[in-house]
Amino acid sequence: MSEYPWFEFDQVDFVTADTHFSHARISELAERPFSSVDEMNTELIRRWNETVGPTDVVLHLGDVALGPIEESIALTAQLNGRRYLVPGNHDRVSPATQSKKAIERFAPLYEAAGSTVLPEVIEGTRGGYRILASHYPYKGDSQVLRVDLVRHAALLR
Repeated sequence: MSEYPWFEFDQVDFVTADTHFSHARISELAERPFSSVDEMNTELIRRWNETVGPTDVVLHLGDVALGPIEESIALTAQLNGRRYLVPGNHDRVSPATQSKKAIERFAPLYEAAGSTVLPEVIEGTRGGYRILASHYPYKGDSQVLRVDLVRHAALLR
């Protein structure tokens, strides 16, 4: 019996996290090569859509956007693919940082922009290997075998 909600990882084509659309300071904090938020948003959307096809499945491990939420989440409607979001601490649908009332208020914005919001931790298999996925580190995580090895591979390089 699974401890966490089950997710079919075999359907996933791409995994990413921490896109931080509209986050004014993320270029400084994460050493991203953009001179403005608008430049970053435009380039992230361009790179995403150049990499991800309309029918590809993307698992986003949290922190999709930060900034004026209605505007920043609306930007993500431009992204290709079927998107699943495992909420992170900066997502307005995270039970770790948001009230139930806030989640109920903001979930429709994420869904209208094309994201299916999942629980904070999901479990499943891919190619017969057990996977736990979350925005947050979990007990047993190591510096060698971490889900986030693939977090930015397709989108930010």
